[in-house]
Amino acid sequence: MVSPLSATMADEDRPIEHILKPRAITEQIHYFYGSLENRTQANQGMNNNVGFVITDKGVVLIDSGPSRNVAQRIEQAVAGLTDQPITHVINLGSQDHRWLGNDHFLSKGAEILALERTASTQAEFARQHLERLTTTLGKAVMAGTKPRPAPAPIAADDHEFELGGVRFKMVYAGDAHFPGDILLHLPDHGVVFAGDVVYTERMLGIHPWSNPVEQLKAFETMASWEPAVIVPGHGEATDLATAQRDTGDYLTMLVREVKEGLVHWETLDEVVTRLADLPEFRHLRHYDDWHRMNINRIYLFMEADF
Repeated sequence: MVSPLSATMADEDRPIEHILKPRAITEQIHYFYGSLENRTQANQGMNNNVGFVITDKGVVLIDSGPSRNVAQRIEQAVAGLTDQPITHVINLGSQDHRWLGNDHFLSKGAEILALERTASTQAEFARQHLERLTTTLGKAVMAGTKPRPAPAPIAADDHEFELGGVRFKMVYAGDAHFPGDILLHLPDHGVVFAGDVVYTERMLGIHPWSNPVEQLKAFETMASWEPAVIVPGHGEATDLATAQRDTGDYLTMLVREVKEGLVHWETLDEVVTRLADLPEFRHLRHYDDWHRMNINRIYLFMEADF
């Protein structure tokens, strides 16, 4: 559950200096708690969570941030906890703040680990994302940022490796917020970095390229692992019950109810009106901005295959 301190912090857009104060899950596993607001100059585009795992043979970074500038600051923040260098960077997804820092870590000799599905989507969206962030954050913040998907992406839907005694399992369980989103399971620690498969505290977003049906399946796959701790793409690290409440239940209800509407020949406007007020999800930040749009896009997505 969200702590009182976190709830207070979430009420405002936290600047990058506050975001880059590591939060410990275990002695080895940490994350940076991103702003719950949109991308702003204050948060420098880091309105998502980035994680890292300290091992005896190096640090595994989980996502690389939205720019070269932020990637450098992430590296400095990690160095405040360990002398181990960042040797590997895992990309959980293709949205700008998950991978536009890759180039900095490649220049330092780190290996970028991403599935082919993920890297392909990164390349497809690279120009759009870089231009949008530059417009939003300014040229100075984005200076030197070069989109660099993994040079040798992994041609599989699952990839497991071990570093310094820690097992890492990269799992594609279905497209989600973006095509090729993945889950990272640390099975020996009961921790999952869920990327944009899971949102807590704030309303998840459905884009025209999102797949809400597969996102729900991916969530169910993650839930079957019964993790003790979930680090969502957005929101404080939490337990499965909270992730279920904020993401699983929301997707389950919308997919079920939109399908019911299609079966009974309800129009898009009728379905949006019927589902417009869901009090059980009003606690989610940005509910008023995203909820009706989510219904709209889920309807259009499901209608295309109905």
